[in-house]
Amino acid sequence: MLRDDLKSAMKDAMRNKRPVELSTIRLILAAIKDRDIANRSDGSREGVSDASIQELLQKMVKQRNESIKMYEQGGRLELAEAEQAEIVVIQGFLPEQMDEAAMAAAVDKAIADSGAASIKDMGKVMGALKSGNAGAMDMQAASALVKQRLAAK
Repeated sequence: MLRDDLKSAMKDAMRNKRPVELSTIRLILAAIKDRDIANRSDGSREGVSDASIQELLQKMVKQRNESIKMYEQGGRLELAEAEQAEIVVIQGFLPEQMDEAAMAAAVDKAIADSGAASIKDMGKVMGALKSGNAGAMDMQAASALVKQRLAAK
C-alpha cells in the first residue's frame, strides 16, 4: 500500500538524515491525513485509496511546477531548485509516466473504443483514459491530445 511505502520512506529519510526528502514526505502524509479527515466528515471510516493518493501526488507535482515557473520569472532560482528537489521526491512514489508515443497510442485506443466522433465526445474519451491509465498519464497533456485528435475528425 502506498501509505505504508510513504511511512517507511519517512523513517528511512530520518535515519539517513535526508532533510529534503523527510520534509517532502511529511507534507505528503499531512495532505493524506487532511483527505482522511474530510472523508470522515462525509461519514466514511475508510482512509483514502491508493488511487486518491496518486491523484494527490500528481496535483502536488503540478503545483510545484507552477511555483517553479513563478520563481524563475521572479529571479528566485534557489526557491525553484528547492521545488524541483521536492518534485523528485514526490515522483518517486508515482508510477512511471507514459512517454508521448504511448500516450498517443492510449488516446487513439480510447477514441476508437468509445466511438467518439467529435469534440462533444471528449468527456467519454477522458473518462476512459482516467480509468485505464490512472497515475501513468499526464491528463492535461492527454486532454490537449484528445482535443487535437477529435477536432481533426
